Amino acid sequence: MPCTLTTPEREFAASLAAGQGVRVRVWDRAKLDGLMATHADLEASFTRNQLYDAAKVFGQEQAMLMGGLPDVHARVAGLGRQVDGLDDHWTVDFARQGETVVQTLRGKHPRAHEISPVEFTVTGNGPWDPELTAAVRRSLGFGVPEEVVLPREAVQSLTVRGPEWLSGEHRDIEVRWRPVVALPPGERGVDVVFLDGEQVTASYPGTLGHLGSGSIGRSVHVELPGGKLELLVPRGTGMPASMRFTFSLERLDPAAALRLLRMRQRIVTGGAFEVRTSVGTVGGGELPAESGAAHQEVAELRRYVEDLEVVQRHCEQYFPVPAELSPTDRIALRMARLLVDGQCVISPFLPRLNFTLTGEDSPGLRALLSGEQQSVRCSTEEFAVTLAGRRLRLGSVLVFHPRVAAEQEDGQRALAALDAGRGDGCKVTVRPVDGERFRMLLQNAAASAEQVPVALGLPGFPEPR
Repeated sequence: MPCTLTTPEREFAASLAAGQGVRVRVWDRAKLDGLMATHADLEASFTRNQLYDAAKVFGQEQAMLMGGLPDVHARVAGLGRQVDGLDDHWTVDFARQGETVVQTLRGKHPRAHEISPVEFTVTGNGPWDPELTAAVRRSLGFGVPEEVVLPREAVQSLTVRGPEWLSGEHRDIEVRWRPVVALPPGERGVDVVFLDGEQVTASYPGTLGHLGSGSIGRSVHVELPGGKLELLVPRGTGMPASMRFTFSLERLDPAAALRLLRMRQRIVTGGAFEVRTSVGTVGGGELPAESGAAHQEVAELRRYVEDLEVVQRHCEQYFPVPAELSPTDRIALRMARLLVDGQCVISPFLPRLNFTLTGEDSPGLRALLSGEQQSVRCSTEEFAVTLAGRRLRLGSVLVFHPRVAAEQEDGQRALAALDAGRGDGCKVTVRPVDGERFRMLLQNAAASAEQVPVALGLPGFPEPR
């Protein structure tokens, strides 16, 4: 059509849409000039003398770079424009890394792969090891967004079919690929739900990190605070889905860590689950129950974090879950949790108590110093445990045992001091009988709770008595 339309010509063009579900717009010379300015490589492919331009660029490459880095930039940019003119739909980005020139194929527009498809055929040189085979299956079969590397010894050839300038067969090469990370438009929030029939038994919020597709089925990745759920869902009916759940409690507060551990317990137990978005379910399946060892491991870890959460809340000191905890600290934390719950505990750290006499005499004191078994109760103004470099104060604690005896030498020395009227300041050590340990109870729970010790319940640690 003419570059500028007369009024009748414009009316004729607009009338072409009569009775049709289309809209007609006329692009005249000004519009086309603007588009050509934006897409200079397309305009150049029609108008330039390519042989002359190529020769000019070649001549520049033979010249010395007297201008320094600006000359390098100009030469690379000029070569890039030459490459852009090779094809209307594809171009190649390039970079030099040592003696290696890296070329990256890039579409010039979003529909390049539809209008001018490029096909890659990799012929393997097998057999491949199981790990590489599994990686290829995950990537091509389910669209998992992980890089796959085929080393030189695993590749016989790579054949490229597409535009003439790009097509060819290549050998002695390493092949790498990574599927495009794809996400559906709109809301990325998801819920991982566990089911008993149609009844939802648990639901955990997350963020959809990837939704891929391959020749076998789909891959779904859900991001969770401190964790990641990777799901492979085959298309065939009757084929089970597989789930990989990884997490780290590092830098998580106990409440967030407990959510991950409860979710892990659901997975270990097995059963039906789904990943749901606001527009529907994107994946799901039936999980097999795992071994008893897996159940025990997650249960012990959950008990540890629950203890930490209760003690932090009681003391109003909040910090992330420690990466490591010594056995001694773990015992102290368990004792602290039970004390906060109002329970009486036996402390493995209290095999004896040291007293300093005030000089006051009594029949009960003399009976204890003489070796008779007596009941002892005392209180501390402040009891605390130290975890992750923090001192957690629990409050006043009652320490007691129904049957204790003074060490013989201390008792005799203290009796002699009392007889001489010099008992003030005399030190005495008492121990529970039969190798037992002293018992503890928070002072504010002493009036209401039964003073019967409860077990610490720590696997691998013998209960104190």
